[in-house]
Amino acid sequence: YHADTQVMISLISVDANIMPVAYAALAASAALVVSDIPFNGPISEVMVAKVDGVYVVNPSVDQSGQANMELIVAGSADNIMMVEGECKEVQESEMLEAIRIAHETIKVQCTAQLELSQEVGASEKRTYEHENHDLELNDMIKVDCYKACYAVAKEGIADKEIRKEKFAAIIDKFVEGLGEDHEYDSFLINKYFHNVQKDAIRNCVMDTSIRLDGRQLDEIRPIWSEIDYLPGTHGSAVFTRGETQSLTSVTLGSKVDEQMIDGAMYSGYNKFILHYNFPGFSTGEVRPNRGPGRREVGHGNLAMRALKQVLPSENPYTIRIVSDILESNGSSSMATVCAGTLALMDAGIQISKPVSGIAMGMISEKDGTRYSVLSDILGDEDHLGDMDFKVTGTRDGITACQMDIKVDGLSYNILEEAMEQAKKGR
Repeated sequence: YHADTQVMISLISVDANIMPVAYAALAASAALVVSDIPFNGPISEVMVAKVDGVYVVNPSVDQSGQANMELIVAGSADNIMMVEGECKEVQESEMLEAIRIAHETIKVQCTAQLELSQEVGASEKRTYEHENHDLELNDMIKVDCYKACYAVAKEGIADKEIRKEKFAAIIDKFVEGLGEDHEYDSFLINKYFHNVQKDAIRNCVMDTSIRLDGRQLDEIRPIWSEIDYLPGTHGSAVFTRGETQSLTSVTLGSKVDEQMIDGAMYSGYNKFILHYNFPGFSTGEVRPNRGPGRREVGHGNLAMRALKQVLPSENPYTIRIVSDILESNGSSSMATVCAGTLALMDAGIQISKPVSGIAMGMISEKDGTRYSVLSDILGDEDHLGDMDFKVTGTRDGITACQMDIKVDGLSYNILEEAMEQAKKGR
């Protein structure tokens, strides 16, 4: 399906004590369900809070202010798809229970959308043309390239540029073998090779339990860090994990430096501000630095939620953290959390406990019979894998999380295993 499709969600009116955020996905999904647009939904989304030991679905604004855990969970009737939220050092079992409770409500909302679709007679979806395929070319690339890709994956090359060059040499050799006068579509050649490369890497990890860069499944990349890195700031730190590096500074200001918030549900002032900058050079790309994009907003918000849980309650300063990602190969938001903790301590802020973060991944068979849970994923493992699950916390509990699942049918057992492995990694 290639037609440009845009869903516009507008908050037209609001009840002062009802949180509107969880209804956005329900509204978007319902609009698609009653349209003729092809859609693998319905899906929905709910907020779950834990207030005085009780789980509350779609809490009021008042309840939200008293919660020690607040998650937004999205999914279909069968599967969880995304989770995002913040917590006051909760345990893994508490978060899993919140996700289960959220999913029960999501199932009800998905059923309601299907009933709505039947009532308005929206069962007919538009037909559309797929792109061209060349099955003969696909088979040729599989036969010629799969074993070579598997062999490169098995080498365990830590340097991503060397890995990239070795994979590129495989497809270059294949194209040379076709001769200069071949009539195969170069777009399809690259597409089919990418699929073969992906299958080879995934199977190699599940067969050998050795990852693309040679690490064990639960092994963290080498870490080095240094505080007081910048001489002119109130606090600073550089944190490097593998090929991901954050240079983070902390500036302390007075009340006049507070950020004014004028939103639909909240008006007031914010004393804790975190900026996450992701310049093109960090991944070797040429692109202009414009306003904050999806990545900057999402990753900055995650790091801010992770760190704000440990700030002192009686804090006289306006605190501004700026994380500049100097190099990125996976988990730059988690590097921001670690560098942010170090920089806060360097600035003399009496945080209650240090916070760290780790990005978990997963590679699995479609039927779920075989899977590998990966700690501290590379950029390639995020791209080729089935899950990106970022968990931040102290030694005593989780402070924030963000999860994106790319496959149908992630069992709670696998999710529980990933969370326990993340805890060890932290």
